[in-house]
Amino acid sequence: MMEKKRVALENLGCKLNYAETIQIEKEFRRRGFDIVDPSSSADIFVINTCTVTQSADSDCRQVVRRALRTSPQAFVVVTGCYAQGKPDEVAQIEGVDLVLGAKEKFELFDHVDEFTKNYHARIFVGPVEDAVEFGAADSAVHNARLPAARGERTEARSGVQARTRAFLKVQDGCSYNCSYCTIPKVRGVSRSPSVAFLVTQAEEIAANGFKEVVLSGVNVGDFQKRGGDSFFKLLTELEKVDGIERIRISSIEPNLLTKDIVKFVASSTKYCKHFHVPLQNGCDEILKKMRRRYDSVQYREIVEYVKETIPHAGIGADVIVGFPGETPELFEKSLGFIENLPLSYLHVFTYSEREGTDATTLDGIVDSRVRKKRSEALRMLSSRKRYEFNRKHVGKIMKVLIEEEVKNGKMFGFTSNYIRVEIESNPSKVNEICDVLITGVSDNTVMGRVIL
Repeated sequence: MMEKKRVALENLGCKLNYAETIQIEKEFRRRGFDIVDPSSSADIFVINTCTVTQSADSDCRQVVRRALRTSPQAFVVVTGCYAQGKPDEVAQIEGVDLVLGAKEKFELFDHVDEFTKNYHARIFVGPVEDAVEFGAADSAVHNARLPAARGERTEARSGVQARTRAFLKVQDGCSYNCSYCTIPKVRGVSRSPSVAFLVTQAEEIAANGFKEVVLSGVNVGDFQKRGGDSFFKLLTELEKVDGIERIRISSIEPNLLTKDIVKFVASSTKYCKHFHVPLQNGCDEILKKMRRRYDSVQYREIVEYVKETIPHAGIGADVIVGFPGETPELFEKSLGFIENLPLSYLHVFTYSEREGTDATTLDGIVDSRVRKKRSEALRMLSSRKRYEFNRKHVGKIMKVLIEEEVKNGKMFGFTSNYIRVEIESNPSKVNEICDVLITGVSDNTVMGRVIL
């Protein structure tokens, strides 16, 4: 009997990439391949890449080299945004056998069957304009042992930890044209499937025993904006799915986060009281250069409305520092603006020049050392905000979805408002929503005790 080939999948980048990596994994499983951890020896490595920053590109090169150190004869497939944007550059990485673009990543088995090492990488990357279909619009439902044996620890697979949350891809691409962003060039225009299709996918997630589903996409709030369905309709229909106890919106643009959505989430027993609302900068002068679709006043109004409507809501934001034209005065203005917002945490990105974007033509380039210093200042602000937000919950009993074991006999999970909670290990609680008394707080985590 021929031995099954072993496949390792490595995911780089966002939750949307995660959902797509799981979909690729499912196709390998369906065809009888064994899935192994990326740190193990494998016959095939599939790397789903990001290209938001230069470091994302270098991450891909490092992963390829690491894979070939572990398995020198492995067949290496590189797909995702870096592959779509710079296929020739990816193909030049020593050891890469196959490069697949945004559309082609879901057609892998149309382009290869033997998985035999090549002398030169083969490239199948069509124009991004061809990426007009939703692709393999499937939920990222893990085929782990969790539904059959709930007390067992979830397995680590695919370069990401298999947990109790499933990622449902509801939207792809972006029709915005932010001056710094490569995503429209590598993922194409905004597109979504029907609400009915996604409800079916959510029902599959529920049938597999998952308690939380995360709605993922490049610009989820733009769901079917030009069609008959709307993001609000999607939210209301998904709430009706039996078996799903939590629904989390991964990220939503401030101009698309309406008061109706906020009020609906506030009244819902399923939707997580957590919003991630990209800001990028706190100065209107820079927002205009970035071609963002809101100003600082509009941003403040929506996050303050969230906090007024849902006082215990967790609110996160993306921020880019060192954008061209960001003078010391404008940085201080942005820093002060962010400091006075009711945010719980920040995701801080140091501006990175991306080839082909309009931002590279702007004057006022910020020195790399200054960018680094400003990033550190914002990360310190983020740590302070997260600590202050977490501290307010000490002494409270919170609902926590227990996810997995970590080191030193501890387990962790997340509250609805996205606080990471650490508890004493109890594997029988994995994938259970438990009442947890918050007993203490550290830098990024709170400590808790399960209330029996």
